[in-house]
Amino acid sequence: MDIFGLALDENSKAPILVLKEAGGERVLPIWIGAMEAMAISVAINAVPFPRPMTHDLLLGAIVGLGWRVEAVEVTDIREGTFFAEIVVTLGDEARRLDSRPSDAIALAVRAKCPIRVAGHVLDQGGGPIQHGAERVIKTESADKWADELEKFSEDDIKYKM
Repeated sequence: MDIFGLALDENSKAPILVLKEAGGERVLPIWIGAMEAMAISVAINAVPFPRPMTHDLLLGAIVGLGWRVEAVEVTDIREGTFFAEIVVTLGDEARRLDSRPSDAIALAVRAKCPIRVAGHVLDQGGGPIQHGAERVIKTESADKWADELEKFSEDDIKYKM
């Protein structure tokens, strides 16, 4: 899956992460928190920070311990809540770390690793791409997106991760 873009839900104004099936026509929208949307957006847009942000710190710790982030996987959807795992390896050893999809994807953007979605998750939560939808990754309006997200506190919006 590829990150197709970030959007705001018209009704709740909650951020939505939109994943697109690689080589396909289905998308998977995942409602996420404002802080996680910001973490994904700043990584996509290569916004520099003087100090590591949380997901940068996590990646640094994983790599510093000798592990490699191989992939992130959205593994399940239950009662509207998505579940994910971060797949890390050290030599021949692989481990799976439980994660919220938004945090896993924020890490994936930084680690430049694949984002995978289980088939049953895409079947249940995905749908066809809207005609006329355009990929929105890095744009001239990245600062406007950041300003919009900063208006929200996590208590102001309902989201599922």
